[in-house]
Amino acid sequence: MSRRPSLPHPAATVLAVVLSAGLLAACSGGAPEPSPSTSAATVSPTLTPTPSPTPTEEAPPTSPTTPAFDKAARSVDDPASLWVVSDKLRALDPVDYVPGDLVTPDVAHQNPPTLRAEAAAAVVEMFRAGEAEGAGAFQVQSAYRSYDTQVSVYAGWVQRLGQAQADAQSARPGFSEHQTGLALDISPVPLSCALQACFGDTPQGQWLAANAWRFGFLLRYPADKVAVTGFTFEPWHFRYVGVPLATEMHDTGVTTLEEFFGLPAAPDYAG
Repeated sequence: MSRRPSLPHPAATVLAVVLSAGLLAACSGGAPEPSPSTSAATVSPTLTPTPSPTPTEEAPPTSPTTPAFDKAARSVDDPASLWVVSDKLRALDPVDYVPGDLVTPDVAHQNPPTLRAEAAAAVVEMFRAGEAEGAGAFQVQSAYRSYDTQVSVYAGWVQRLGQAQADAQSARPGFSEHQTGLALDISPVPLSCALQACFGDTPQGQWLAANAWRFGFLLRYPADKVAVTGFTFEPWHFRYVGVPLATEMHDTGVTTLEEFFGLPAAPDYAG
């Protein structure tokens, strides 16, 4: 009777497989790599985002403050000051004052165009600009007059018109702006409307009324300020006060020196 071969025990089979794997590893000269564990894994750090700065509203740029015009920068009493105010209540002191820097500019004229140096230079520039801007040619009708000359001029007006009317059109000696060397009467070339209200209607008169301030001149006796200045409208009579003051008066719309400096109106002489 033949015998059936016996099968190996399952445990013996598993042991044989394990021993075979160990022999193979020993033969290859290396140990089996360990399985990675969770504790050995590298963990990347969590990055906290940097908060964006909160935008702030910038204050609008501030423009530099324009300093207020200094009305006390020059004297209104000193006859040598560019801002001297001479009217029927304010005689020059001394009454026979003579400017120390009189010159005679090279401009067209009916009478000597003598003025103080700064005013003379401004007249040259103003006449050139007016002609270049299409107003026509200008000339000086009258400029500086000494105290003695004003004595003769005023006496002539009194003889022709009587004292009351003369006082409305001509200053008494010692009270005249012409004596300061800062005032002049202007007429057109060719001569027309000299020392007459119609000068204001000429191209030259209209241009001066609109532009004289650019060169430091003031239309001294406006038509609507007779009660302040004491003189009838003289569109030909311009007074040099310098560009800063002329510009300030133009920009503020003040047309008389009396009002600008807060001085009393001078419609009549005190006596």
